Amino acid sequence: MNNDIFKLKELETLVGHRFNDPNVLKQALTHASLERSSWNVYERLEFLGDRVLGLVVSETLLKRFPNEREGQISRRYANLVKRDSLAVVARKIKFGNYLLISTGEEAAGARESVTILSDALEAVIGALYWDGGLKVARQFILEHWEPLLALDEEPPVDSKTALQEWAQRRKYALPEYKVVSQEGPAHSPKFLIEVCLGKFEPKKGYGTSKRQAEQMAAKSLLDEVIKGQE
Repeated sequence: MNNDIFKLKELETLVGHRFNDPNVLKQALTHASLERSSWNVYERLEFLGDRVLGLVVSETLLKRFPNEREGQISRRYANLVKRDSLAVVARKIKFGNYLLISTGEEAAGARESVTILSDALEAVIGALYWDGGLKVARQFILEHWEPLLALDEEPPVDSKTALQEWAQRRKYALPEYKVVSQEGPAHSPKFLIEVCLGKFEPKKGYGTSKRQAEQMAAKSLLDEVIKGQE
């Protein structure tokens, strides 16, 4: 049996769905470095998967936390659908092993890239919905996002939100973020971002996405302004 076919069968077992059209699953796993002609389909499946994930997570949060306000639900939602959370799920199921990528991208560490893992997992969710419907996609999402849901006993307050709320309470202008530098390949970039707020010394944050770097910068500045109040 062709190794790619074997991997697809193995992944079908892992995601809990036997595809009527296995080519849909293959397209969801095929990186542009291997087959540029399939990239448009991959991006469309990723787009679809992002929306399906958002729907299922939104529905689940509203049912699980009926007494929480929209702002609290929104923070939980953002925490569950961000790239880092998708990558956590992908790594737990060893999803990188099933990606169809070029030898060059593999040598560059693409199978561990947060960006590639998260995008491809969204594409597979899209493929599950496309081939099996919402019930199949929901079953996969609920099974693999349950551990992340269980961790969120209290609504998360990210550092950017906390810093913004702190500034607003004290009548400061909103924090400003700017990219200081960006390096690394497209599939695994690294960002250095600076945040400025009022009279305070700017702080920098480093991360594999702009969002992560902004969060790190905001946390650094937040720690500093809170320390100044003690």
